[in-house]
Amino acid sequence: MNIHVKRFCAGFLFSWVCSVQESTIFVESKKHLKQDYKINALGESAITIDFGNLIDETINKQVIALFHLLQQQSISGVRDIIPCYSSLTIVYDPLHAALQEDFSGNYTFFKNILEQSIKNMPVKKEMPAAVIKIPVCYHQTLAPDLNLVSAKTNLAAEEIIQLHCDKIYRVYMIGFLPGFAYMGKTNERIAVPRKEMPAPLVLSGSVGLAGMQTGIYPLDSPGGWNIIGQTPLKMFDAKRQNAVLLEPGDRVQFVSISLQEFNNRRVETTHHSS
Repeated sequence: MNIHVKRFCAGFLFSWVCSVQESTIFVESKKHLKQDYKINALGESAITIDFGNLIDETINKQVIALFHLLQQQSISGVRDIIPCYSSLTIVYDPLHAALQEDFSGNYTFFKNILEQSIKNMPVKKEMPAAVIKIPVCYHQTLAPDLNLVSAKTNLAAEEIIQLHCDKIYRVYMIGFLPGFAYMGKTNERIAVPRKEMPAPLVLSGSVGLAGMQTGIYPLDSPGGWNIIGQTPLKMFDAKRQNAVLLEPGDRVQFVSISLQEFNNRRVETTHHSS
């Protein structure tokens, strides 16, 4: 299984990476013309380059560019390459890496690869990707938290839907679940925190809000995002050639559809995937 496919199938690893970056065993800061960064060793089998704990499109574009550059190198011993909002982690086999001719310790070996890749990364403007339209039904039967969001924001449900559909979102990363796309930024008027008590079951296709992020649950799962609608599309399907519908760097816009159209399209989607 290649790196790109493994990255999506092991979506839970993103949450692990984000949680351990606070307690790394070795940290080294560097400055570069492109962006300040820190390189952190994560135990004995992973290393992270971190450009700052924030949601920033320019930084994310650099992370994605670095991800593609590392992929092209086919580095021996690498098990996975994981791009996040503003960081990237390389997971490697420490024993396999030690067999390299220029090996000087796992941390130093991969730190040098990261720093050299940053220096060699071409500075070019990312071409705008085509906008992917995602149909969403915001009917109250599919939006269990829409009234809650309305109460928190002092906005009518119709205003929330309009604001959610007006923006074109960037897919910053895939994580939590296979195919779960973290998108942003939402209009600050509909920014609401995660729910204090996660729901025990959020249905696949559910569209949620958390902070200034929006996302779509690809599978049935517990979850703490505020659910304001549902899409009939399958965000993750292991039977498809491209198992995930969205990838980092994609641009997405939500389109409101009726409950009848949702039901019709859900039937079509189920038929095509069976």
